[in-house]
Amino acid sequence: MSEAAADIAIVGAGIVGIAVAAHLVEAGLKVVVFDRTGICEETSSGNAAAFAFSDVLPLAHKGMIAQVPKWLADPLGPLSIPPAYLPKLLPWLYRFWRAGAAGRYEGALAAQAGLMKFAQSAWAGLMARSGTGDMLREDGELELYESEAEFQASLPGWAARDRFGIEYRHLGRNELPDYQPGLSPRFVRATFVPGWKTVADPKLLGKAVWRHAEALGARFVQGNVARVEADGGAAAVHLADGSVHRAGGLVIAAGAWSHLLARPFGDRIPLETERGYNTTLPPGAFDVRRQLTFPGHGFVITPLSTGLRVGGAVELGGLRRPPNFARSRAMLEKARQFLPGLDTGGGREWMGYRPSLPDSLPVIGCAKGRRNVFYAFGHGHLGLTQSAATGALIRDLVLGQAPAIDLSPFSAQRF
Repeated sequence: MSEAAADIAIVGAGIVGIAVAAHLVEAGLKVVVFDRTGICEETSSGNAAAFAFSDVLPLAHKGMIAQVPKWLADPLGPLSIPPAYLPKLLPWLYRFWRAGAAGRYEGALAAQAGLMKFAQSAWAGLMARSGTGDMLREDGELELYESEAEFQASLPGWAARDRFGIEYRHLGRNELPDYQPGLSPRFVRATFVPGWKTVADPKLLGKAVWRHAEALGARFVQGNVARVEADGGAAAVHLADGSVHRAGGLVIAAGAWSHLLARPFGDRIPLETERGYNTTLPPGAFDVRRQLTFPGHGFVITPLSTGLRVGGAVELGGLRRPPNFARSRAMLEKARQFLPGLDTGGGREWMGYRPSLPDSLPVIGCAKGRRNVFYAFGHGHLGLTQSAATGALIRDLVLGQAPAIDLSPFSAQRF
C-alpha cells in the first residue's frame, strides 16, 4: 500500500470494526480494515444475536457480586475463574467490586442508558442504508424465574428501567405458555420485554453490513497485526509478514486484544476477557418463539435462521487458555431440562472472547495525546447491540464533529 493510501485504518473486522467502517466510508473517507481471519469470523460470529437495548444495568449492579461465591462453587456454573488465572485477575476483580459501589451506580446507569438509546436509532439507520432490515426480528424477550424469591430479587432492576421508559410486563405461571409453549413447570414467573430485538444470524448480518461498506469503497486486508503506531497526521499498521500499511488515522477495534495495541499510546486499560460458550443446534430442535433468558443460570436460548443457539455464561480466563467445552455441554443439558423435548443432537460448539471492562462501559474516544488514534472496544456482551452507535460516534470524532452523546464516561483515560 502506498503512503497514506487510506484516510483511516481500522484494526479489527468484528461487528464493531465493520460498523465503524460503514459509517466512515458513508462519510466519504477512504477506509481499510485489517483482521487476521475475516469479516465477523471470530467473536462476532457466535454471539446471542440480541439487540439488547433494554440491558442498561452494568454487570456489577445486577446482583452479580452477591452471586459470585455460589457461582464459583460450581465449576460449570454461570461464572468460572480457573484457579491458576485468579492471581492475574485480582486487580480487575477489585475494580469490578468498586464499580458496584452505590456512589458509582447513577453515573454508570445513565451512561449505559444513553448509549443504548442512541444505539437503537443508530441501528435503525444503518439497517435501512445497508438493506438489512429483513434480518431484524421483533419478538421480544422472555426472562424466566424458578421461584418467587428470584422474581422478587429482579424487581429493583426493572424499577431502574422505568426511569428510562423501558417497557416490560411481569407474567404469572398461567401466562407463560402463551409466550413460550413447552416450558418446564419449574418456572413460576417471567418478565416479557417487547422492545428486545434479535437478528436472524449475527455473522450473516455483519457480512451484509460489510458488503454495504465495501460497495462504497471500503477495503479489507487479511493479516496478523504485529503493532501499530501514529504520530501527528500519520498512522501505520505493521503486519506480521513485514508489510507496512499507512493511513492518516487509526481505529483500534480489535475486541479482547485492543488493550495490547493501546499500550504504546500510553493508555493502560483494564480489559479482561469474558470467554463465552454456546452450542448451535440444527433448525427444528425446538419451537422457540423468542429469545429466552435464564438469569439464575447465566445463559440464553435464541432462535436463529440457521439454528437454535444455546449459550452465554462467563469464564474469566484470559486469551491463552484452551476452551473448556464442558461449559457448553452443561448449558445444553440445562436447556434440555428447561425445554422438555429439546433435541440436543447435531450441535456445533463455539467459544468466543468478549472484551470486558470493570464498569461494563466500552472505551469510545481518542488515545492519550493523539488526535488521529481512536478506540472502539470493550463492549463486553453488548458488542452487537452497541456497534452501530459506536460507529456513528467514531465517525463524528474523526470528522471533528460534536458526538451525539457525552463521551466522557467512555474515555480510555477514566481509568
